Amino acid sequence: MKFIVATCLAGSLVLAGCAGTDNSASSSTNAKAGASAGGTGARPSGSATPVYPRDSNLSPLTSGQARSQSVVTLAPPADMWDRIRRGFKMPNLESDLVRDREQWYASRPDYIQRMTERSNKYIFHIVEELERRNMPTELALLPYIESAFNPQAVSSARAAGMWQFMPATGTDFDLKQNIFRDDRRDVVASTRAALDYLQKLYGMFGDWQLALAAYNWGEGSVGRAIAKNQRLGLPTTYSDLSMPAETRLYVPKLQAVKNIVANPQAFNAELPLIANHPYFQTVPLTRDLDVELAAKLADVRIEDFRALNPAAHKPVLIAAGTSEILLPWDNAAVFKRNFDAYTQGQYASWTAWVVPTTMTVADAAQRSGMSESDLRALNNVPPRMLIKAGSTLIVPRGARVKEDVAAVVADGGHLSFQPEIITRRTTVKAGRSDNVASIARRYNLKPAAVADWNDVNPNHAFKRGYSVVVYLPVRATPAARVGSGAAPARGRGAAVATSKRGGAPVKAAARGSSSAKQAVVRQPRGGTPSKRKR
Repeated sequence: MKFIVATCLAGSLVLAGCAGTDNSASSSTNAKAGASAGGTGARPSGSATPVYPRDSNLSPLTSGQARSQSVVTLAPPADMWDRIRRGFKMPNLESDLVRDREQWYASRPDYIQRMTERSNKYIFHIVEELERRNMPTELALLPYIESAFNPQAVSSARAAGMWQFMPATGTDFDLKQNIFRDDRRDVVASTRAALDYLQKLYGMFGDWQLALAAYNWGEGSVGRAIAKNQRLGLPTTYSDLSMPAETRLYVPKLQAVKNIVANPQAFNAELPLIANHPYFQTVPLTRDLDVELAAKLADVRIEDFRALNPAAHKPVLIAAGTSEILLPWDNAAVFKRNFDAYTQGQYASWTAWVVPTTMTVADAAQRSGMSESDLRALNNVPPRMLIKAGSTLIVPRGARVKEDVAAVVADGGHLSFQPEIITRRTTVKAGRSDNVASIARRYNLKPAAVADWNDVNPNHAFKRGYSVVVYLPVRATPAARVGSGAAPARGRGAAVATSKRGGAPVKAAARGSSSAKQAVVRQPRGGTPSKRKR
């Protein structure tokens, strides 16, 4: 305190000295001016005359008491649960459905344990991304609702990954889907896409609960529900909209999980410790590499490697399409060291082969040096299908093959099929005026084939009631495409065609029956999936 007072006094003296100097200089100047003008101005003395302030409001300095403001220390989060709680920003939803879902989760401690332990690998990255975007950390709990944090999860509506993207919506958000990889399952890529989508929906509706409803039901459906309530003069909050049961329960499920995370003791729940530290780090991939070899070089179990790299659903990683892989934090350096020191042969024992012409599976297997059953299993080739020209197959990589798969193949690799037509000998009765040409035209056959089957001339006319031999297709299935989200056809005697955006499947009866009836189109029973937009 004495030091502060002394400092203030010293400052006052300095200011006073400056003021006196300025006054002295001014007086000297005035004296000189007076002398030159013939006046009798006085000479300045050897020391400057002190000048005192004339402000009557000034008061002398007195001793005082120094005060310091309190400093608030912000301790880092103890674990990920604490970090998530600190970022809660969404308004709470209070309803009977929330209470119901709380009871559902609280009565299943084993289920909560499995979910939370599985999330250990991914939740740090998700929270990091949410905080970087200044988004509510409640959204880090959304994969518990969508997939129970299983990146390999696939719904009945063909939504895939932790965030459950539909094929078309995944394409809209730049998630690649081809024969080599499905980025809807990729931990980093799908998280980026999901948060982009949620931010877009929040920008559209200005409300996180409505944004979540749109994530589950589709923005168009939520928009129409809001417009309907507006026309009827009704409120347009999440709780007031008319929506499917799945969407009605969607936000209550998230709210229930949020409440359990916020106060696990109230629900007799135990949350496993998840350290506030990255679980994985990215490692660049410079060469095509077998998945098993990658796990071996990183010194991790193959199950753990696939859990961090679920998008790679083939036995080989293609460097041109997979620029980096994820590895546990402490194993990344191990992988780099072992990869550089590896000298035991090729990094990859598989490669990609672009089929030059449409061929049978047996022909493709013979040319690639595989058994037909192995080629079918590895490339998911359905039965009774031909492989179309331009398709890409995973085949063994010979010792002479030195080049890795090209980027154009890695980015655009697809697998397309066309039906392998199987015919059956059938007899049909000739009608009045029937001949080879009319029979061939009726059953979409070549006249030369009909004539050959019946050992007659191409211009032969059949007698009425004559049994004409024809070979008609037993089964016809629409062509499928692997890597674009199209599912292979299933069922006996009928083909299933699916819409790319999740529309209802349509069954078409097989062509070529002896009755020569037209294909019958039937609509399936039940409604369409609610996740058709995602």
